[in-house]
Amino acid sequence: MSDSRPQPPPHSPSPSAGDAADPAPLLLCGARLTDGRTVDVRLGGGRIEAVGTAGSLAADGTRGCGIRLDLTGYLLLPAPAEPHAHADTALSADADGPVPDDSQDVQRRATEAALLQLGHGATAQRAHVRVGDVAGLGALTAVLRTRRSLGGLAELTTVAMPRVLTGAAGADGLAVLRDAVKMGASVVGGCPDLDPDPTGYVEAVLEVASEHGCPVDLHTDAADPARLTRFAAMAGGLRPGVALGPCGGLARLPAEVASRTADRLAAAGVTVVCLPQGGCGGVDRRGAAPVRLLRSAGVRVAAGSGALRDVSNPVGRGDPLEAAYLLASRHGLPAEDAYDAVSTSARAALGLPEVRVEAGFPAELLAVRGDRLSQALSLGYSRVVVHRGRVVARTSAVREYCGSAAAAAEPGLPRQGRGEVS
Repeated sequence: MSDSRPQPPPHSPSPSAGDAADPAPLLLCGARLTDGRTVDVRLGGGRIEAVGTAGSLAADGTRGCGIRLDLTGYLLLPAPAEPHAHADTALSADADGPVPDDSQDVQRRATEAALLQLGHGATAQRAHVRVGDVAGLGALTAVLRTRRSLGGLAELTTVAMPRVLTGAAGADGLAVLRDAVKMGASVVGGCPDLDPDPTGYVEAVLEVASEHGCPVDLHTDAADPARLTRFAAMAGGLRPGVALGPCGGLARLPAEVASRTADRLAAAGVTVVCLPQGGCGGVDRRGAAPVRLLRSAGVRVAAGSGALRDVSNPVGRGDPLEAAYLLASRHGLPAEDAYDAVSTSARAALGLPEVRVEAGFPAELLAVRGDRLSQALSLGYSRVVVHRGRVVARTSAVREYCGSAAAAAEPGLPRQGRGEVS
């Protein structure tokens, strides 16, 4: 199976550079949709212009088709989004000692991680970055540079995460958090469980969010229903939105208590971002939230990847399709609901517009080898990623069968058989 190490872009354009030149119209030919139709899809101006039966748009002479891409054998889906990544610690599992905090090293790893996730299909990503303490704002500065270097390839937003916001030590953390927002962090958050006063921590985060009109993203894994519902009630109604995750502690509660807590989360209107690959904390805190219970209570549930090859998960893949696969295989969600958690619900958690393979919607798409969603969630590797109406990543995988066994299985093949991995 072929694979290549992602390379950073050759230059660092300004954030608007990706919008400067409208990409040529793109015609996606012969793609299969989840409803079984085979269609042509025309993209232009960063949006889906038309969807028609296979061959109909290619024959339409009223508009130049620009670039044509044959997607025969591929399933076309709304692109996934990554609502919970850790850009500053990504790809650091093999480091000797503490995670390197050199700005250039952080930027290199953050860029490689973002490109890995883009190759999997995540055209929008939310990166959580620690601020304050010894590191100050260095890691955030590096990740913001990564965001600028990815202009036109992927949308990367950052969450500023201070460690402590209450007491004497919290005054410095609060000042750093405000500086982080002024620098360009577009979301405020952190882990209130680590503060001596978790409620005070949340109050401070909400105050800064209200001052700057920022979304909120809080990490909590406590198995304390009172604390979780208190956080949700405090944050409920805040606009532009609040996410809580990974909420694995809910799975450790008695069913009746967890059900009442889920009802209160639904009433507060918060989104729960679960991490089915195992979270981003210690091994003893790797339980995933009870997604079916939350969904049945009316809670919007999105799924993220969490740690990408750092000390919390040295084998993390950062692959949204793996998250959806685990929601289906381990948590019993239908394939459609599992994919919704990494696409439509994940985009909603990031405050992004909905994507459908219909005219007028944003051209944020993922084509995966296969003819049905269950195949796409079986960790298929051959993918084509479209962001703002142009192809930004392609992954192809080839499997080869060598020797007499291949010839016996498929007599028409040469002694070395080849086939594309779905």
